[in-house]
Amino acid sequence: MAYHHLALAAKDMKAIHAFYEGVMGFELVKVEIAPVMGGGWGKHFFYRMDGDDSRFIAFWELHKVPGQEEQVHDLNAAAKLPQGTNHYSFAVDTREELDGWRERWNDAGLDVLEIDHNWCRSVYTRDPNGNMVEFCLTTGEFTEADRERALAALDETKMKASPPPGSMKNWPATKVAAE
Repeated sequence: MAYHHLALAAKDMKAIHAFYEGVMGFELVKVEIAPVMGGGWGKHFFYRMDGDDSRFIAFWELHKVPGQEEQVHDLNAAAKLPQGTNHYSFAVDTREELDGWRERWNDAGLDVLEIDHNWCRSVYTRDPNGNMVEFCLTTGEFTEADRERALAALDETKMKASPPPGSMKNWPATKVAAE
């Protein structure tokens, strides 16, 4: 089962559009405009991913919603969690595709973190809301020992650390982002 769309509120819809269509290459294909539960109204923008009419990321631009001035759009800041705890990850199929995203983000003026997790390799950046966005390539296979370790961790109350990442590298932006 796959998800249909992930829906998030936008702090600045024009900046979100510039990032998700201009940098990420997702296509804005639909907007729904309607009243919002609790008061106010919103525009719900849908961005098609990879030309697939069953996979989207969507953003709400809210208007006249009670408490709007106190809204926090960074998921981790809103939940008072460490940076990067809540994030969203998109799949890639090859190392070349993963490297291509790192280069694309750098060329767009974004800093990138790359981590080899020993079973997958990821690149991360932040969107205009401050949320971490990831592209991830699975590089390993899962064994019965992996499952047994995961099941045992459900009951553990003290940290039994996993092996450290194979590598971590910061890739600073190759150009200054447009203001």
